[in-house]
Amino acid sequence: MSLAYIILGLLQQQEMTGYDLKTSCFDQCIAHLWPADQAQIYRTLDKLVEQSWITCKIEIGRDRPNRKVYSVTEPGKAEFARWLGTHQPLPTIREPLLLQLHFADQLSNETTIHLLEQQVAARSKKLAECETIDLPSLSDESANREQVMQRLVLELVIRREQTYIDWLKIAIDVISHQKQYASHYQIL
Repeated sequence: MSLAYIILGLLQQQEMTGYDLKTSCFDQCIAHLWPADQAQIYRTLDKLVEQSWITCKIEIGRDRPNRKVYSVTEPGKAEFARWLGTHQPLPTIREPLLLQLHFADQLSNETTIHLLEQQVAARSKKLAECETIDLPSLSDESANREQVMQRLVLELVIRREQTYIDWLKIAIDVISHQKQYASHYQIL
């Protein structure tokens, strides 16, 4: 998946500036799925203009700087529709914590538990942020199709974070009850 398709989808909802994409869309709605910084967004906007999938018009500002407003072209809409209907392969997942845990026999139990507790805190924060996203529940019959799709995605993210937290707590419990064996690799 590419940042380009996210931007195409967002611009189909309404014309926006790069700043609006970052602050109103990525920071507010998409960050729990696909974080992006301002530089990534602007680089992608430039590439999309080069591919003729979006256009850019300059709005002259009287009391403020000029704004570049982006909108999707017909070829961009066609490409986005093609992408929406395409099966996506399983993502390559890189979990630095799991790699650390894989080699954690070289650490003390206390150090390993501390790493896991830090992850619990970070995952709990992300879970709390996701739970504050204001979308109707899946049982709310007044929800429109867009809200239902967004809620379905959010439900998976919430469940994933809760499952990860539950697993981390199990790992902490197991390690805290495990005897520490001396190893010539162990870092004390």
